[in-house]
Amino acid sequence: MVRFMIFKYLFHCFVFALLLFSNPSLSAVILQYHHVSEKLPAVTSVSEETFITHLTYLKDNDFNVIHLDKLLQHTQQGKALPAKTVAITFDDGYDNNIEQAAPILEAFGYPYTIFVNPQLIDENKSYVMTWEELRALAKRGALIANHSAKHDYLHLKQDGETQAQWLKRIREDILFSEQRIKEEVGHNVKLLAYPYGEFNRPLQNLVKELGFIGIGQHSGAVSRFTDYTRVPRYPASGFYSKLDTLKTKLHSLPFAISELAYTDSVTTNPTPTIEIEFASKDFYQSQFACFVSGIGRADIIWKNEKRVSVTSPKDIKKGRTRYNCTAPSIKHSGQFYWFSQPWVLQTND
Repeated sequence: MVRFMIFKYLFHCFVFALLLFSNPSLSAVILQYHHVSEKLPAVTSVSEETFITHLTYLKDNDFNVIHLDKLLQHTQQGKALPAKTVAITFDDGYDNNIEQAAPILEAFGYPYTIFVNPQLIDENKSYVMTWEELRALAKRGALIANHSAKHDYLHLKQDGETQAQWLKRIREDILFSEQRIKEEVGHNVKLLAYPYGEFNRPLQNLVKELGFIGIGQHSGAVSRFTDYTRVPRYPASGFYSKLDTLKTKLHSLPFAISELAYTDSVTTNPTPTIEIEFASKDFYQSQFACFVSGIGRADIIWKNEKRVSVTSPKDIKKGRTRYNCTAPSIKHSGQFYWFSQPWVLQTND
């Protein structure tokens, strides 16, 4: 009997380990939502029906939905997670999150994170949840995290502001917001979702100095190779809510990137270049392709077997643009590696 029990225990450990390590890239995916509503701008919204369709797909296909802080702790440290691990996030803390989204998520038993703007809550803005509502959601399992004080473009200087003054102001903004969340809700996870998904190198450096993880709105999976001052998420609202394309993203893999070489994500160069160095390649070089949002296929030049240069063939538009690079995996049939480079083009207009 003792031998049988030992054998049974070891067998269960083996099965668990097999499941746990079935994702050799030790990666995960983060989804980003704003509204669950049919009355608000379609570009940042999903209907209740579409949202339920997304969650049903996760449930039916055995996705492991966990809290964002746990997901990032594991991937950053290179610790294994079960295959198909996902975190669900919402930006801005809109009131429809508690009215429409939360009951649906709770029916599925899925945890989620809401990034909020504490100053807007303190000012009693009618379109965001109150502290009382956020406390209620936290008690029901939601994680509340930092989205800056009032959703400003954090990388932008005010008129006449010096670099030192900008740094002081943004440092105070981030720390004030984190402190208010801690005071009102009791959460202090040091995750900052950049407003509008925009960031530059000075902001990334500040986030790292403060011990935060910076989270964007550019697409891709997450792993130990991720830069944790610019963590990607897949937008799942509006145009991006179509399940057929979302399926591919949910099963995507992160490239093993050892270096990203570019001047800055915020740029005045209308044809910015990024060079990507791969630590390893599980894809055929001929199948690696990059596309520029609104333009089409990017120009790519392989510098050597592991380093590629990516540039737009035409001037990118003013404001936000993405270079999206993908390649089918050799080892994992049907899955794609995915990387996104966000740009913000500034002009003197």
